[in-house]
Amino acid sequence: MPINVQGDKEFDKITSIQNKALRINLNENIYGTFAEIGAGQETVRNFFRAPNPSGTIAKTMSAYDKDFSDAIYGAEPAKRYVTEPRLKAMMAYETGLIEKRISRLKHPNKLFFSFANTVATIDWAKKYKGHGWIGIRFQTKPKEEYSEIILHVQLHENKAAQQQISLGIMGVNLIYAAYYHHDDPKVLLKRLYDHLSADKIEVDTINFTGPAFKDVDNRLMSLQLVKNGMTDAVMFAPSGNNVLPANVLYKKNILTLRGSFRPVTKVNISMYEKSLRMFMEDHDIQRAATEVIFEITLFNLKGEGDEIDERDFLNRADLLCALGHTVMISNFQQYYKVVNYFAQFTSEQIGLTMGVTTLQDIFDNKYYTNLSGGILEAFGSLFARNVNIYLYPSRDEETAEIYTTKNLRVNNNTRGLYNFFKQNDRIINITDYDEETLDINSRKVHEMITEEKSGWEDMLPEKVTDLIKTQQMFRKKN
Repeated sequence: MPINVQGDKEFDKITSIQNKALRINLNENIYGTFAEIGAGQETVRNFFRAPNPSGTIAKTMSAYDKDFSDAIYGAEPAKRYVTEPRLKAMMAYETGLIEKRISRLKHPNKLFFSFANTVATIDWAKKYKGHGWIGIRFQTKPKEEYSEIILHVQLHENKAAQQQISLGIMGVNLIYAAYYHHDDPKVLLKRLYDHLSADKIEVDTINFTGPAFKDVDNRLMSLQLVKNGMTDAVMFAPSGNNVLPANVLYKKNILTLRGSFRPVTKVNISMYEKSLRMFMEDHDIQRAATEVIFEITLFNLKGEGDEIDERDFLNRADLLCALGHTVMISNFQQYYKVVNYFAQFTSEQIGLTMGVTTLQDIFDNKYYTNLSGGILEAFGSLFARNVNIYLYPSRDEETAEIYTTKNLRVNNNTRGLYNFFKQNDRIINITDYDEETLDINSRKVHEMITEEKSGWEDMLPEKVTDLIKTQQMFRKKN
């Protein structure tokens, strides 16, 4: 029987979990192991319930006891088991065991896989909601190098049994999508949520590796998570690799700068450097205990239209990463949502660096009409925590007047609120700003680059200018 792991549009109209498990079971070439820790064996249960499970399941196990798990997969020095390294160790061990025990001479067409998860479901006191790592290591051609899909999930249901069922559904979706949708990762992502919703289980990190995904940029896959509503925010490190926000932000002081960064200019870097110094001095904190996040919202990515230009997105990401910065993509249009998001991971200090126009927008009632409590509800959330705003001044193009908290104008209805937070040092002027940067406008810079005009080079950090030139970034499409 020929190997067939390509999508079938007619079959894909039948989307039940039972039929997905059945199709895998009936494919005589797909064969592997299931190792599930911490939430029962909910994924493999679906394959046992479908006909012909022996055609797919080589072995299933749950090394639930930590000592027993260490004896199989190796000791965990930090004694933490719901981690990405643990998941990778499980998958590597299990595929190695299949290769050792199953003869390729006898089974030349087999496509081996190992599915694994390591999960902590909600505790009885409902203090910790639960999260986990899920992955598959698999082949799409006999004897080829393995490809991997690894994702982290947040569990939002209020009962462990419900979380287990959702994990089992996503597990089946992942295995099925790995084999039948690996040629289109964007479709693969969407199929993870067949029979699920993000309010049940949230995918906040995903990485694709191996020959099946040699042309995949994981930053674009992260972008799809936010764009598809699978999570509110994703992050990638200066290396360009996707990282788990909880790992980056846990118990850290956080300073964030929001912008389009199209491209990142000298004024952006001045805002970052000046506010970071003030942030650390004001709170007597060390750089090692502080995480700086450059945030781009979906709104800023869309620019003039409704669609996101992926090449444009990667240009911005490449420039920020080249400067050594961690980048966050979010769907948080209002700042109080950013603060709420950070507060999931830390109770330490939070700083928001912004310009005058952004601060004026924050104090405009029209941005809070969706809240029953309006701007007061938003500000109750924004300033209830250890939050300070660091304001970088601006200069009026016509009058050359420099605006700071002393003379900027805010909505008359909210001036009292503004004065209150200013007088209580929650809004702080950046006083040692670089005056020569005040006339830099990123939109004008971008326009000059796209129209291939000269004169923009000195408005950007030297490294950014060099990269834009050598890689022909932000050029008009032919």
